[in-house]
Amino acid sequence: MNYQNLGFGKLRLVMAALFALGIQPALAKDALLVSGSYQVVQTRNLGSQSQIRLRIHLVNHGPSDLPIQRMTLWDFSHPDKGGTRACTVTLGAHASAETTQDFTIRRSDFELWKRGLHPRLVLEIDGPRNTRSKTVVRLDRISGQEAK
Repeated sequence: MNYQNLGFGKLRLVMAALFALGIQPALAKDALLVSGSYQVVQTRNLGSQSQIRLRIHLVNHGPSDLPIQRMTLWDFSHPDKGGTRACTVTLGAHASAETTQDFTIRRSDFELWKRGLHPRLVLEIDGPRNTRSKTVVRLDRISGQEAK
């Protein structure tokens, strides 16, 4: 038996465990606890693209207000120009907010929604001292609502 390899394997295992334990609290502290759902209000086909109007319901589970300045509908391919919208929505601490936004996305991506895949929304949030951060929210379809 090669004891040198066994010792090296144990060392890697211990280092991986320490790394994982050190990273977890940092990720939990920085994570914004935002969840969301959507309802398709209106659609319009524009050739290979679809213009969609979404009613978006966001919930802030965190302890501080979140001033949202921009929303990007990040789908299954890289977002097109029409997938980003400037907005001014303040999501209060332990509160919810609703907004209606228009996006233009690839029709093929919208078809994937109809098959049950969930869109993601990237929120650009104003922070202290003119900093901005981003968080990704997986949007769930509102129960009983079919993608149009």
